[in-house]
Amino acid sequence: MNASASTMPKHVAIIMDGNGRWAKNRSLPRAAGHRAGFHTTRDIVEACGRRKISALTLFAFSSENWARPEQEVGLLMDLFLRGLKSEVSSLRDNNVRVGFIGERSAFSEKLQNEMLHAESVTADNDGLRLTIAVNYGGRWDIVNATKKIATQVKEGVLEPEDISIDNFSAAVTLSDLPEPDLFIRTGGEKRISNYLLWHLAYTELYFTDVLYPDFNDDELEQALHFYAGRQRRFGKTGEQVMGKHA
Repeated sequence: MNASASTMPKHVAIIMDGNGRWAKNRSLPRAAGHRAGFHTTRDIVEACGRRKISALTLFAFSSENWARPEQEVGLLMDLFLRGLKSEVSSLRDNNVRVGFIGERSAFSEKLQNEMLHAESVTADNDGLRLTIAVNYGGRWDIVNATKKIATQVKEGVLEPEDISIDNFSAAVTLSDLPEPDLFIRTGGEKRISNYLLWHLAYTELYFTDVLYPDFNDDELEQALHFYAGRQRRFGKTGEQVMGKHA
């Protein structure tokens, strides 16, 4: 049974974890796990599009991932580059709008250009908003937003006492999207790992032991059913949410 449209999250954020372990369990090189994960990502993007989910944000490469073996980092960059080249036309034709968050300057000029190209050719699409977090960290995001706010104060645009949650939220990434309703992490780990720290304040957190290459449409549906069963109170009582008197 599919989750109903009335209980569907508007914005889903995913940490795609477990590619390496998936490969190791099959006595395959880690590269095979990353390639399998790439195919899973394609399927999940399509599945979210079919369900009319408004936004999907994927943690593809964290600012901490540079510490991985150089060969693996190089392979990830190559896979990312080839994936952009091979998928951008399909994303454009399927009304997906692509964006990236994170510090891009660390990437090669060729990869930065491909990212710009993907954003440009899908900019007019009004379907699923697919955001890919690359060289991204939640702490980096908050510090970057703080610098923006500090600049506004220095220039006299904003008074210190006027700094608020709203104008700080406008300074972090994804400010033009609703905050994630549902966070999914595959691979068995139960932590946020410096992902969207500002944005996940009231997000429902779903952790699964399923390794990312095995996270298929049925597994996504289980996560959506989990979300549908949650009562999102945002600080209110359950009675208030249900329209009853406290």
